[in-house]
Amino acid sequence: MSNRKRKPLPPEIEVEIEGLTHEGRGLTHFDGKATFVDYALPGERVRMRYTRLQRSFDEGLAVEVLRVAPDRVEPRCPHFGICGGCNLQHLDPAAQIRIKQETLADVFTRIGHVSPAAWLPPLVAGHWGYRRKARLGVRYVVKKGRTLVGFRERGTPYLADLRRCEVLHPQVGERLVVLAEAIDHLSIRDQVPQIEVAMGDGPCVLVFRVMAPPSAADLDILQRLADDHGFHCYLQEGGVETIRALPGHEVELHYDLPKVGLRMVFAPTEFTQVNLELNRLMLDQALDLLDPQPDERVLDLFCGLGNFSLPLARRAGEVVGVEAEEGLIARATANARRNGITNARFETANLYADLTDQPWMRGQYHKVLLDPPRTGALEVLDWLPRLGVQQICYVSCHPSTLARDADRLVNALGYRLVSAGVMDMFPHTAHVESMALFERVEV
Repeated sequence: MSNRKRKPLPPEIEVEIEGLTHEGRGLTHFDGKATFVDYALPGERVRMRYTRLQRSFDEGLAVEVLRVAPDRVEPRCPHFGICGGCNLQHLDPAAQIRIKQETLADVFTRIGHVSPAAWLPPLVAGHWGYRRKARLGVRYVVKKGRTLVGFRERGTPYLADLRRCEVLHPQVGERLVVLAEAIDHLSIRDQVPQIEVAMGDGPCVLVFRVMAPPSAADLDILQRLADDHGFHCYLQEGGVETIRALPGHEVELHYDLPKVGLRMVFAPTEFTQVNLELNRLMLDQALDLLDPQPDERVLDLFCGLGNFSLPLARRAGEVVGVEAEEGLIARATANARRNGITNARFETANLYADLTDQPWMRGQYHKVLLDPPRTGALEVLDWLPRLGVQQICYVSCHPSTLARDADRLVNALGYRLVSAGVMDMFPHTAHVESMALFERVEV
């Protein structure tokens, strides 16, 4: 065990905030060293308290704003600054989306060595109550004598003491105390580590992770919670295969896509976009950009439960969706059947492995929809020219990997970046979702 003492933190100082990092923190330099300052905005002068010293950078917290930026607003949530669920509520929403667009432009230039021929208008929906999927932490705190339900404190492993959440759908966000009080009365209150929230256009499902079997009295408490507040309660005693609804609580979750006449069904723990209103705008834009025609074949890679595949199939001649998770492929196939779609089929494959022998690789495709995880789609890009792909719509949840993949597509594989823009899937956070269109350059 080391006896070395931790270096004491310097005293508070006044600094000028030069910019905002991609993580939403103010950036300043002091004595030539970069310092990241929580809750400070570009153009502000703040009194900063150091919170951490590193070799190449320091970290701090704005304890007083001496000169206020014009884009600063009063946070709507009383827990802002403590809860780690949001970090940009002090920044005007219009400025948030502007900075996200600047972030995307920066990584395209710095990492991708590319620039779009045109910028798409940002996609923006409602700023509050938008989250319909979430994983809430649960903890019985002995010192407080009660249970906490919500998100973790910023920068700590502890749960924030929340009374409400402004970004969760009101069905849940306005009832955090109700949930906490119900768990307080369970005999296994210290054996419930999390609640999974899932809802689409209809009912709200709560999946309670339980580390010990609930008693009959516990089940009665959950039943009353459901009856009083309109929840459907499920239990999860192990892996996802153990999830089961309480008697009479089983419900079919779904979201509708009225412009293309689709109803998408999903299970509580299956991946869907958290922001339903923005998802609809995103699908509209993807369809407009790819503009699939009745004589075209479209490949949807990382297709999930068919969120893009089935809308594309309403216009294209044929759509093939590929996804690694067998359960999602089964769900996509069932959604196609439910909606009367016969020109879409779905295949299971690890898209980060060798695809040479995959049967769906034997045909040619006119267009591709890419919707990869944060790690990006680099491993599949080299296949696209061989498949005859002329257009690629790339939906990204991480701008740096999109920029890296754009570099490969444009500077090595013969595509050009036609257009790109950001989507405000997670307002009041620094998370950047974006969409880009690539076209094959004619030789």
